[in-house]
This record gives sequence, structure tokens and C-alpha cells, in this order.
Amino acid sequence: MRPSAVRLLNILVPVKRAVDFAVKIRVNPEQTGIDLNVKHSMNPFDEIGSRLGHQLSQILPAVEEAVRLRERLKDAVKSIKVVTIGPPKAVETLRTALAMGADSAIHVEIPEGAPSPEPLAVAKTLRELVTRQEEGVDLVIMGKQAIDDDAGQTGQMLAGLMDWAQATFASKVDVDALAKVANVTREIDGGLEQLKCQLPAVVTTDLRLNEPRYASLPNIMKAKKKPIEKLTPADLGVDLAPRLQTLKVTEPPKRIGGGKVANVDELLAKLKEAGITPKRA
Repeated sequence: MRPSAVRLLNILVPVKRAVDFAVKIRVNPEQTGIDLNVKHSMNPFDEIGSRLGHQLSQILPAVEEAVRLRERLKDAVKSIKVVTIGPPKAVETLRTALAMGADSAIHVEIPEGAPSPEPLAVAKTLRELVTRQEEGVDLVIMGKQAIDDDAGQTGQMLAGLMDWAQATFASKVDVDALAKVANVTREIDGGLEQLKCQLPAVVTTDLRLNEPRYASLPNIMKAKKKPIEKLTPADLGVDLAPRLQTLKVTEPPKRIGGGKVANVDELLAKLKEAGITPKRA
């Protein structure tokens, strides 16, 4: 009797289009959020920016780690699929990931100018996408947070909704494809923690997980021919309407220039003028 064939691994990598990390953030005139009429690129925890043309594209943890897993596990990884939720321009983010080695992509398109989906809505959207994959999903690798909202919640919420194992803030990932186990080293306060997760699982990546590589110009050109499936929230039966209301966004007060004092007595006098008085024990 022949042994049954081992099912190959399918990896899903969610990525996000965010304001470029090098852009100086400014509050919009309405004070409802930040000015979005600036350069955007892939979230650094998913990818560190896109430089097309005759230049190269440098990526960081999530997409990079998925490609590295394929390089280590060879034919055990059947597919790497990237997904994003965003306006039409977000397709550029997907093309960058495809140039790095992903096989295909899904674009859940929302209107230009629509509010950015909140973590729970993103997690529910990802859950629907995972359950609709005919060949299944064994591993979801995503950045631990996005630099626009710094929420750091989506991965944990997705694992909870799917009832999957989770390993957050990963700095090292090893997968045993035969045993369907992921061994993850994660960063915690004061050291490292090692987890053993049974697949399927959700892993969120830290910036120290890997060193970036460069996408060659030929791969950038090939990425333009790789398939991107377009969906809408309605296709997936999810509601991306915000649950939270932002009342007001303001810039922090400008710092007042300091001054020099000649001695301790002058320093104490200045502190007293400012209303700062010592407290008795």
C-alpha cells in the first residue's frame, strides 16, 4: 500500500500600503487625520519601500521570510500568495511583493479616500480569504504592526477567529513541513522566547527577522505578468465600516528652546519661576 502524498505548504502574506516611512507626517486641515497626499509604500514590517525603474526594491520581514522558507524547504512550499486591502494604487504594493518571489496576489479593492480598515475588519476579511482558498492555507506571515496606526492587533485577531496557533514578534522562523510544525523564536522584554506551533498558524514578524534582499529588474518585469485577483468587501461578505470615530487629530506642541545657566543657584531660581518646587520626603 502506497503512503498518501504529503500536502504541500501554502503561505499567505498580508501586506499594507502606508505612508512612506521617510515622509514627514502632517495633520490635515480638517484635523480628522494625517495628510495622505504624500508618497506611499509598503509597510516596513511587510516591506521597506519600492524603488522601480533601473533601481531596486528592498524588502523586509514578511514577504522576505516567505521567500526564504521556499528556498530552505524547496518543493515543500507549493505557493506564496500576497493579499492587500486598499485603493486601486495598492496594486503597486502587490507588484513589489510579486517581484520578490510571491506567485500570485489578491487585491480587496476599496474606493480611493475610503477610511483605512480597522484591525478587526482586516482580520475578518483575511479569515474569509483563507477559508475560500481551495488548496487551503497552512501559514500566514504578516508584519507585527503597521506604521500608520501602530495597532499591532490584526495577526492576533486572525488567529483567534480561525482558532489557529499564533507566534508574534518573530525574530526567527523554522518550519518542519513533514511534521507541519513551526518553531518560532520571538522577542520579549528582557530576552527571547521559543514557541512550537502546530500548523496552520499565524506568525507576525519583527524587523530583526531577516536581512533584506534586492529584486532584480527582470523579476520586477516578470511581476507584471503574475496574476492578481480583484475582489471587493461585498464579494467576501465583510463590512469594513469603521467602528471607531476619530474626534480630533492635532500635532504635538512645539518644543520651546532651552537656556543656559551659570550655576546651581540660577538653575533653582529658574525652576522656581517655572512653578517647579521640590517635594519633601
